[in-house]
Amino acid sequence: MAELAGLVQRLEVAVGRLEAMSSSGGGGGPAAATGGIKKNAYQIYLTIISSSVLTSLLAPMSKVIQEVQAFREKNRSSPLFNHLSAVSESVPALGWVAMAPKPGPYVKEMQDAAMFYTNRVLKDYKEKDKMHVEWVNAYVSIWTELQAYVKQHHTTGLSWSQTGPVASASRGAPAPPPPGPPPPPMDLGKSSGGDSGATNHNALFASINKGADITKGLKHVSDNQKTHKNPVLKAQGGPLPSGPKPFAARPTAAASPARTLPPVLELDGKKWKVENQEGAHGLVISDTELKQVVYTFKCNNSTLQVKGKINSITLDNCKKLGLVFDDVVGIVEVINCKDVKVQVMGKVPTISINKTDGCHVYLSKDSLSCEIVSAKSSEMNVLVPNKDGEYTEIPVPEQFKTVWDGSKLVTTATEIAG
Repeated sequence: MAELAGLVQRLEVAVGRLEAMSSSGGGGGPAAATGGIKKNAYQIYLTIISSSVLTSLLAPMSKVIQEVQAFREKNRSSPLFNHLSAVSESVPALGWVAMAPKPGPYVKEMQDAAMFYTNRVLKDYKEKDKMHVEWVNAYVSIWTELQAYVKQHHTTGLSWSQTGPVASASRGAPAPPPPGPPPPPMDLGKSSGGDSGATNHNALFASINKGADITKGLKHVSDNQKTHKNPVLKAQGGPLPSGPKPFAARPTAAASPARTLPPVLELDGKKWKVENQEGAHGLVISDTELKQVVYTFKCNNSTLQVKGKINSITLDNCKKLGLVFDDVVGIVEVINCKDVKVQVMGKVPTISINKTDGCHVYLSKDSLSCEIVSAKSSEMNVLVPNKDGEYTEIPVPEQFKTVWDGSKLVTTATEIAG
């Protein structure tokens, strides 16, 4: 506890120095507003870490974090905007108490989110004012040491003293309002591993490897079948603000039954919306135009074919979905998906894969020059056609090595260890 108290006090000092730089450098009030951390976080933090009533005590910390983030957005013209941004991007690390079972890596993720802005500060002031450089070094070290503290004392999550005093919300922080209703459970489905999972997976995408014969047996669906940092709020089931999001499972205990939304396949203006499709293995969009886009959201265990030439296609939060399309002149994006297959029959210049686990991309002979951009994704494979009509499967690298060659950073793909 003494280590944690020391870290919080150092955070206060860092914010205080930011205020001092603001006063001397013409920044005025923006930096002073981050004093919300200095004013409230210490008592709230000690209360949270010593209490078993975690959920009810998260609201004050959430308020402090939101105030810091909101103030940063209101002061984009401040000469210390990069300083404010570094604080804003990293302060959610204080919510590690809600991040089980890996709170240490979460603190590191929030620290990394701030590095973009601290590097800008170093670039701007390295040759001008060493005080800013010293501030960056001191501020970054706070999160480094917090990560070490969490790893040593709370490796898999917050642990409680069996003999310590029972804290209440009145101890250093105002009593928060009752928490909102819990979120609906996230339907993670069954694992794709194992005999049963492999059988279902193969059966689902059997048709996607037929190439041009994919259209056989598909039925047309008419247009009239219509219907993005704060981990503390996440633990309460509240709305999530913008900014980096932790890789943490949403709480499911005592949750109400999930609400089933009606399936959608319709043209809304220039956008084809395909939403909430479950087990629909014959979805077809055929009456397309070059200016149109396709947005596919929360479609599971389904197959979709897009005929003709279209502007772009997006797969968002889809699971075990097969996509076959003719030509895309812009980009095909795969975001927050799991176990999806994408096959291009014609041409596409770019395919983007982001935050996706399991993605197979089947290229045609005309699309071999396609650029595939990936980030925060795993189990990605590109299948390239051979002369005999078969495909060669090539994995997309997930691990990289970066070295300094004396003038720049050089990054190369490496084999996955283990």
